[in-house]
Amino acid sequence: MTEEMILANATLVLPDETVTGSVRIVGETIAEVATGGTVPAGAVDCEGEFVCPGLVELHTDNLERHIQPRPKVDWPHAAAILAHDAELASTGITTVFDAMRVGSIPSGQRYIKYARGLSRELWHLREQDALKISHFLHLRAEVCSETLIEELDEFGPEDRVGLVSLMDHTPGQRQFRDLSKLEGYLKGKLGLEGDGFLQHVADLKAMRDRNGDKHEAETVKAAQRFGAMLASHDDTTDEQVRVSAGHGIRLAEFPTTVEAARACHDHGIKVMMGAPNLIRGGSHSGNVAARELAELDHLDILSSDYVPAALLLSAVRLGEMWGDLARGLRTVTLSPAQAVGLGDRGELRAGARADVIRFRMRGDVPALNGIWSRGRRVS
Repeated sequence: MTEEMILANATLVLPDETVTGSVRIVGETIAEVATGGTVPAGAVDCEGEFVCPGLVELHTDNLERHIQPRPKVDWPHAAAILAHDAELASTGITTVFDAMRVGSIPSGQRYIKYARGLSRELWHLREQDALKISHFLHLRAEVCSETLIEELDEFGPEDRVGLVSLMDHTPGQRQFRDLSKLEGYLKGKLGLEGDGFLQHVADLKAMRDRNGDKHEAETVKAAQRFGAMLASHDDTTDEQVRVSAGHGIRLAEFPTTVEAARACHDHGIKVMMGAPNLIRGGSHSGNVAARELAELDHLDILSSDYVPAALLLSAVRLGEMWGDLARGLRTVTLSPAQAVGLGDRGELRAGARADVIRFRMRGDVPALNGIWSRGRRVS
């Protein structure tokens, strides 16, 4: 018999408003969304708590953190994947695009290939129904590398690659246009400073000159082959956005300036910013603050980036800033789902996947009180 559940007397967060109502779930699907505060026999009385769609996460480095919790530590991958999956479920994320870097630098032993093997282990666990939430791949294609084309060739349409982002971390531009901030970052991460840092910068610039243009062109072709959304990353200037638009890009991850964000909107490109940037009041690398873009109406989607629990919190904070909770929550539900062509989730409506979360406010912090993925309670 198909299981049925009703979440009643809830504050439903719909795409454009919040209303008192109920959600009836049958099996893996939302069967009905109704208004009113009645509590039918057998229903769960939410006592006015918020009920909204499960969160859709397009860019998180969280899995990488689990497989390498410390430098040079390679944690058992199956254990890392299960821990990552459970952590995201506990924060209200029911769909994730797991970010994996493709494009390595074997000669320097600093960036080693890992995405193909890790994704196979991820899909093996998915086939066993061992995962709590829905996973897709987000391939972060680093054009300043040695092996990008070979690594992209290892993936195909069967690999659930939903997003490919064009990344260029060549020193002196985009995110790393301020070399002093880059030196501080690499000193902490890799112990690079002084002459070692200068040699690193020179090596990467030479590598970009050799490989960058062909890597960029092959990444665009690969995204088309996968049937994936192509995104830009760290666009800084109007010219960089113009190039992105020429590639057919419709999603910009973390533009670093107001100029770039404004140009994205002029070209019909959705802007995604990091939740930690919004909560902390700015970027760790000195780039434009997400709050500033929100005030200018140049922010469409949030990602948790490196703090999964930041996603719901940042959406609520954004809703408070805009005076519109539904609009704030839309940046982590319907808007990211639509950006990558997932038409079956991201809103409370009959026929949608039963990805649903329930939370209440404790002061200015949302506290989760239930997470359902495909109608199954996962936290």
